Amino acid sequence: MKVGLYYSLIDWHHPDYPTFQESDKPYKWGTWRRSTPEAWDRFIKFMFAQMRELLTNYGKIDLLWFDGGWERLPEEWKSREFVEMIHSLQPEVVINDRIPGYGDYQTPEQAVPPRPPDGPWETCLTINNSWGYNPSDRDLKSARSLIHTLCEVAGKGGNLLLNVSPMGDGALPPEQIERLDAIGDWLGRNAEAIVGTEPGLEPWQFYGPSTRRGNRIYLHAVMKPYESISVRGVKVRRVGAVRPLSSTIPLKFRKRIAAADMLFNQDPTGELVIETPDSALDGVATVIAVDFKE
Repeated sequence: MKVGLYYSLIDWHHPDYPTFQESDKPYKWGTWRRSTPEAWDRFIKFMFAQMRELLTNYGKIDLLWFDGGWERLPEEWKSREFVEMIHSLQPEVVINDRIPGYGDYQTPEQAVPPRPPDGPWETCLTINNSWGYNPSDRDLKSARSLIHTLCEVAGKGGNLLLNVSPMGDGALPPEQIERLDAIGDWLGRNAEAIVGTEPGLEPWQFYGPSTRRGNRIYLHAVMKPYESISVRGVKVRRVGAVRPLSSTIPLKFRKRIAAADMLFNQDPTGELVIETPDSALDGVATVIAVDFKE
């Protein structure tokens, strides 16, 4: 198991960090308190010492997930020196993008970006609307919604970081366990289409997310199909087996090819129409595997 640590740059409990007080509510962008230069220098030295302790006393650390960098400029955080120290102590550690000005991957929060960001990325998402345990927050996402989000993130080449919020005794709330169990059940049937894959087709080719592993395309039918689904712009004569990922029963399909290509093109691009009987559908999200020959 890899080891990752969450670290908040903001530290309202430290005596040298300007405290967010009751009179400051509601929290507004750009209105945070300032400290004296002497207090801030002491806090930065404390922050560096704390990170040095974490990276020297506990073996190999694989990931550092920073947060809260927005209250100060990169120069105030001493971002460059901070990252240089981190890499000198743990050269292989992966760092998210929340040390201002630095990071190995991007972390869009509470939403999947409409277009995938450049480079590695990870959507961080809560099951309700709260990061910590909040029993009054009953606006929970359904298991189906979370699984569909997982499909969309994978189809765009990202990771999904799904938050859980333990109660005071360390146990997870039952409603969160219920959703995690449902995700686990679905992955038990369809993990091949998620783990270790890369983005599949272009959005115009299939109405839904898709992933790829070698010559196999995984179609994530997150909306229930009507009788059939279509895949456009593929080498239709190279299509081999087509089946639901959770079944060994093949699906019937037909090919649509332009007339001229049908006569004169040995390797035409066309449309693949796959029949989707109710017996082939998953109650949460159906994944159909399409194998292409070399």
